[in-house]
Amino acid sequence: MTFRTAFISAVLLEAALIALGLINHGWTLEGLQAITRYSGRFSLFIFSFIFILHQLPGGMLNRVLSEKYFLLFAVVHGIHLIELASFVYFSGVELIPYRLIGGVFGYSLIFAMPWIAGKHARKEITDRRYHQLTLVYLYYVWFIFVVTYVPRVMGTLPNAGGSYLEFVVLLGWVFLMLGIRLSRLFSKSRIVQHN
Repeated sequence: MTFRTAFISAVLLEAALIALGLINHGWTLEGLQAITRYSGRFSLFIFSFIFILHQLPGGMLNRVLSEKYFLLFAVVHGIHLIELASFVYFSGVELIPYRLIGGVFGYSLIFAMPWIAGKHARKEITDRRYHQLTLVYLYYVWFIFVVTYVPRVMGTLPNAGGSYLEFVVLLGWVFLMLGIRLSRLFSKSRIVQHN
């Protein structure tokens, strides 16, 4: 898939999610919260492909999300950030400092990764350094999704919006993503050892 096609599809889906939130909840704070929540789920959907398919042979990730998959995720999660910041501003939610710091670092990684990938494509950083930075990116962003859903499952964020079953399923999926990725890594290391 070309980046242009992926970008247009992602923006149209984001627009559809906004419309869905407004249809279900109207022009209210609850509507904005729903839009933010739907957008976050869409971000997880896109990131799932990157986390699971990254470095698989055959260019499957490029076919699914385009060769600029880091940029696509940065766009999608950037839209989510705008919605999240709007909800926080209008709702008056008090930010927890350590969560804010962790989130700022996460968004910095998300927005820096397309630039890092571009530098790697131009051979301005080594394969080894790129691999290290990619691992930090993948596992830190994965961790952000874990710390997003764990408090919801535990019930420590009572006004988060959404159902308990939804949170359990999403947290289960986030851990399953890790299981899929690690099982692939372990099977690859076994193949290398046998050869």
